[in-house]
Amino acid sequence: MLTLLIILVALAFILIAITKFDIHPFLALFVGAIGYGLLSGMSPDLILKSITDGFGGVLGSIGLLILLGVMIGTFLEKTGGALVIAQKILSWIGEKSVMLAMMICGYILSIPVFGDSTFIMMNPISKSLSFKGKVPYAATTVALTLGATASHSLVPPTPGPIATAGILNADLGMVIFWGLIISITTLIPSYFFVKKFVMKIPLEPVFAASETEEKIGKHPSAIKSFLPIVIPLLLIVLASIAKYPTKPLGEGAVITVILFIGSPVIALLLGAFLSFALPEKFDKQVLSSTGWIGEALKIAAPVILITGAGGVFGKMLQNSGIADLVSTGLSGASWGIFLPFLIAFSLKTAQGSSTVAMITTASILAPLLSTLGLDSETMRVFAVLATGAGAIAISHANDSFFWAMTQLSGMTIKQGNQSHSLGTFIMSFTAIMMIYLITLFI
Repeated sequence: MLTLLIILVALAFILIAITKFDIHPFLALFVGAIGYGLLSGMSPDLILKSITDGFGGVLGSIGLLILLGVMIGTFLEKTGGALVIAQKILSWIGEKSVMLAMMICGYILSIPVFGDSTFIMMNPISKSLSFKGKVPYAATTVALTLGATASHSLVPPTPGPIATAGILNADLGMVIFWGLIISITTLIPSYFFVKKFVMKIPLEPVFAASETEEKIGKHPSAIKSFLPIVIPLLLIVLASIAKYPTKPLGEGAVITVILFIGSPVIALLLGAFLSFALPEKFDKQVLSSTGWIGEALKIAAPVILITGAGGVFGKMLQNSGIADLVSTGLSGASWGIFLPFLIAFSLKTAQGSSTVAMITTASILAPLLSTLGLDSETMRVFAVLATGAGAIAISHANDSFFWAMTQLSGMTIKQGNQSHSLGTFIMSFTAIMMIYLITLFI
């Protein structure tokens, strides 16, 4: 009981430091981890070893993946490739299905681009289509935010799922495969929620005098814009299939090549190289420390550091013998796949950041996988996705995405809670029920 109490104290410290005192999540996680080690009676040498092994072990496997994923997103955003993708999707679906189009645009763009950035880029289009199609602006806005939320927490190379998969040592290709299926499924009830309820929220788009049409001529082609996203995902999934014990794709030199280029770091590196072809005129300055690469590094650095601090926390828990303690405490319970969901759900709702919620949950979960029956290769994948499902909700006033959505759209806080916040709750529970049902049959 004492050890469990110490864990709760450490988590309370982390949450209070982030939410009440606005301390950076990296510092809160790092200090909280050391505090837990000291309070649990670990020796100084073991605490120092946990810091080194936890930070280095996690970042050695996923630090580059996070950086490369952010790099691809930065180039898509800066060159207008993201907008080209959005307009191509709109042309396929048609402007008559504005809500569906905005939901799918948000979903696809938030695979490589952060949800906040996706909304900021797409809001002018959402506003324009709402006005032209005579569709309530609240509906196009929330369709966009929920689409972005679905992929943000469930589909790599978004940093949260990548970090969680790395901490839990899950196959990234299978996380992508099942993450796509589950996240797309969550869009179905979300779409009907928007159509039946959010449509009733009165909200008129207000156009600023400075708002102008985007000049598409300077943007890359649709094919060039899609390639940096699609090629890495296909390569990673293909390599995961090739690694199956049954050898479904056979053996030989070709398979060796597939396994190499389909390894996450090489696949995302190829995606980054493809994104370098997006600018109309390539300028080597974009690859400099003051150019777009430098900007990507600044964006990725906090996420990488938070992930490393989460790794320290996880290793500290592991080395303190928490697994044995929890296995005794949970011997009569069947939490299984629901425990990562509940922890991530609680952390997301309490402190606002999906990425922090996923990394912290994964760190707590890593030493407990065997105890929970989640240590097989398949169940590790679904543990990652259950964590992502929990980290979807509830997005409310402590989430930066919530404020970006309400402030740019003109929604009141009440309207935001009635629409976006409730939508994330529906999406989160749809995801975990889908995960639970799938795990019953595989």
